[in-house]
Amino acid sequence: MPILNGVSLDIRQGERVALIGANGAGKSTLLRCLAGLVPLSAGDVEILGETFSGSPSARQRKALRRQLGFVFQFHGLVRRTSALSNVVNGYIGQGHGMRAWHQMLAPHTVREEARAALEAVGLGEKWDARADTLSGGQSQRVAIARAIVHKPSLIIADEPAASLDPAAGSDIMTLFHRLAGARGCTLLFTSHDMNHALSYADRVIALKAGTVMLDAASSDLTPADLEPVFHGD
Repeated sequence: MPILNGVSLDIRQGERVALIGANGAGKSTLLRCLAGLVPLSAGDVEILGETFSGSPSARQRKALRRQLGFVFQFHGLVRRTSALSNVVNGYIGQGHGMRAWHQMLAPHTVREEARAALEAVGLGEKWDARADTLSGGQSQRVAIARAIVHKPSLIIADEPAASLDPAAGSDIMTLFHRLAGARGCTLLFTSHDMNHALSYADRVIALKAGTVMLDAASSDLTPADLEPVFHGD
């Protein structure tokens, strides 16, 4: 049985889009298909100037890595290294080879750009703190810095606030909204929080049973409009 069925979306450069739906609706699978992390059984993906069926080629994967920043629900930091080294890891696959594994190996320009990314997410003073000493919200900010350090055209975030308390979650979503606007990049994020979808996105797309059941400007929607997405027809 297909996880996604007949999904067709056109997302414009610079849009901030919330992808919502109940568990099992296909949100995370769709994000991973767009990024070329999950192969397609049918259909095509056209993203960042690349078009592929099935899986992207090695050349396309490299091209997508250069233009895409991905933030996961669980930030996946290297716990025993510094915040700065974790941000430098965002250059893995960007042509720096082993020098992107640790800040002490990285070129000066890469370290400076990583420091600037930490400043952009409000953690400039934490550059030398070990990742395992950071709070959940701080760790997610480091993950965001890692995703933006190479200046992607598209940021994809899969439930970036789900593992955080409400206050930290709102801080993270405000940060995403601000960074996407300031940098002119496209933001596509998944969320179970209707308020996040309405407050931090220009557009809301709802999946249900692998199909698109709603696609509208957030300014035209209320929480009542989104209730059927999570609680039945």
